[in-house]
Amino acid sequence: MILSDVDIKKMLKQGKMKIAPLAEEQINGASVDLTLSDEWYFFKNEYVTGSGTVDLDKIGFEKAIDMIKSKTIDLMPGQMCLGKTIEKITLPPDVIGTLEGRSRYARMGLAVHITSALVQPGSDNHQVLEIVNFAPFRIRLHTGMRISQVVFERIETPTSKPYATFGKIARKQ
Repeated sequence: MILSDVDIKKMLKQGKMKIAPLAEEQINGASVDLTLSDEWYFFKNEYVTGSGTVDLDKIGFEKAIDMIKSKTIDLMPGQMCLGKTIEKITLPPDVIGTLEGRSRYARMGLAVHITSALVQPGSDNHQVLEIVNFAPFRIRLHTGMRISQVVFERIETPTSKPYATFGKIARKQ
């Protein structure tokens, strides 16, 4: 069952779910808008300009990227970066989230996640977005933009492996 704004507000009020910081206007009919922080992660030049192959068995994203802090960044056509949400989401073991883009930006050629849309039950972290510019022009992104939204859904049985405890990367986000 997908949670409506009424369900989301009720869970937040009861403390069963947390989203911080959160403004009332970020809550939509069946989702919550998420905003970009000032942390951006770009592939190191050696991987972007190199002519070699990146062996994913040997090089993880932590070694392949550099973090920068900036209020704005420009993404060139075809360029990808990782962006982090300002909001930290804490979910109970019987609720998952699904990250979605926002149509206003998708219509301009911007994708905000490639495949990792699932916010695991029991998560307690900021979300990392895989942002790609599919447009034929440069796109400027700003800290505070409501670039993504999350849809929440109850699962039938609470998980026995909450992500905040069992996730390998979850404790760092």
